[in-house]
Amino acid sequence: MDHAALSTLLDELIATWENEVIEFKQAGNDYDTDKIGEYFSALSNEANLRGVDRAWLVFGVNNKTRTVAGTDYRPQPERLQSLKNQIADDTEPSITLRNIHVLQHDAGRVVLMEVPPAPRGMPIAWKGHYYARAGESRTSLGLDKLDEIRAQTAQNDWSAQVVPQATLDDLDPAAVQKAREAFALKHANRFASSEVMAWPLATFLDRARITQNGKITRTAILLLGRAESAHHLSPHPVQLTWKLDGPERAYEHFGAPFLLSTTALYQKIRNIQLRLLPTGQLVPHEIAKYDQKMVLEALHNCVAHQDYARHGRIVVIEKPDRLIFENEGGFFDGQPDDYSLGEKLPRRYRNAFLVEAMSGLNMIDKMGYGIHDMHLSQAKRYLPMPDYDLSDPTAVRVTIYGGVVDPTYTQLLMLNSSLPLVDVLALDRVQKKLSLPDEVIARLKRSGLIEGRKPNFHVSAAVAKATTSQAEYIRTRAQDDEFYAKLLTDYLSKFGQATRAEINQLLLGKLSDALTEEQKDDKVGNLLTKLRRRGRIRNTGSRGSPVWQLAE
Repeated sequence: MDHAALSTLLDELIATWENEVIEFKQAGNDYDTDKIGEYFSALSNEANLRGVDRAWLVFGVNNKTRTVAGTDYRPQPERLQSLKNQIADDTEPSITLRNIHVLQHDAGRVVLMEVPPAPRGMPIAWKGHYYARAGESRTSLGLDKLDEIRAQTAQNDWSAQVVPQATLDDLDPAAVQKAREAFALKHANRFASSEVMAWPLATFLDRARITQNGKITRTAILLLGRAESAHHLSPHPVQLTWKLDGPERAYEHFGAPFLLSTTALYQKIRNIQLRLLPTGQLVPHEIAKYDQKMVLEALHNCVAHQDYARHGRIVVIEKPDRLIFENEGGFFDGQPDDYSLGEKLPRRYRNAFLVEAMSGLNMIDKMGYGIHDMHLSQAKRYLPMPDYDLSDPTAVRVTIYGGVVDPTYTQLLMLNSSLPLVDVLALDRVQKKLSLPDEVIARLKRSGLIEGRKPNFHVSAAVAKATTSQAEYIRTRAQDDEFYAKLLTDYLSKFGQATRAEINQLLLGKLSDALTEEQKDDKVGNLLTKLRRRGRIRNTGSRGSPVWQLAE
């Protein structure tokens, strides 16, 4: 919002004055963050109950005179914005302020914090306690209000339904133990690990919001159920399928408990190391083909948002250069692009009860940030952004790349690691030959990041030229002998000795590509002779089977 819009908004809020969804404080620089968290919980829950799209916590207004008095609360912009992370860390489920606005009013500085409503069916707690409002006062969220929020999705939420025939014996002990450990880690600021481990099983499951008043839910069977207990959910399949699709073919099915089987599926994926050579450098970047956290984030999102009523299974297809995740049910709240920059929080969930349980077990880090985190992970690893295919309205298909699509794009990210994510997202569309808004095209052109004519844009030729010519130069130029000598002596210093085969393995791949294999072998032999004559290394083996060590 601009200055005029914020001024108008403040006037309207003051005219309305405090109620269940508006709170004013004068607030100093050291205003207690715990109190802010309590107000956040109260305002968020009340916004949900009253069906409004936001509530407001305003600093810099005198509560008695109802006039602007100014506030020095966190005057540094970075520290002020860090409040969002602090709120997200201690709310359950994890949500945070939608926006923090600063208005430089004639009478002083005013901070307006925009509080989102609690998601349907999911009351918001601050450090384990639920808060509400009674007029202008903050109070505990009563059972009537708590039940009213939770009942919003109970009738329609497939994952919240109780399974009458199931008992605690239907749960897998290993999964339950893992759940306790995950819950204790997520809530370490509230409960000692030993305390969580000592809770009776029924108490733990209720506190983790996996069961309802001791009754087994569909969520409990999905996440913690024994494999043989999946029949309780029939005809809804409890199944994850991994399929290897390429020169080699294979597949495997994984059932309950999903808390354990998602990791088991990940371990089937061939996650080798990739070597990316930055322009003008000799040492390549080594990265995992896939980021484990990112893969599990995608898989857990499939579990959380699957439309189980469609009787489908979750599928992960592993191709040579990418992973494809498929789950039943259309994208539920908004579009994937809405979440890529981390600025949107979902207001509705297909499986609200399941999402809340998974959040409590640390399977989903922060609701609404998963897509953003996946994009950041790929950008940091210089790889293409994930693709979301929503062409089928009854399913979601997500592709995670494990290789380079356009070398120029990858080189550009390595050359400019501080490139804003919004530009990385746009360049990713360029490399994939996808359309861009005219204003984005103009911005990229002004920055020299792309060239060409619509619709045939590509990453700047200047970058491409640097990428091609410099990389080719690095591959073919010869290094000084001292460079190779240093590699060898460092190796001998660390490992004590080396055979000729081990030395070849160390050096041959680093010699100029302009040399033949015979020339490379001769060069290594000449290097060894030169270092021996200089007294830097010595042969402690035989002439036919030398073993090289550093000279004393």
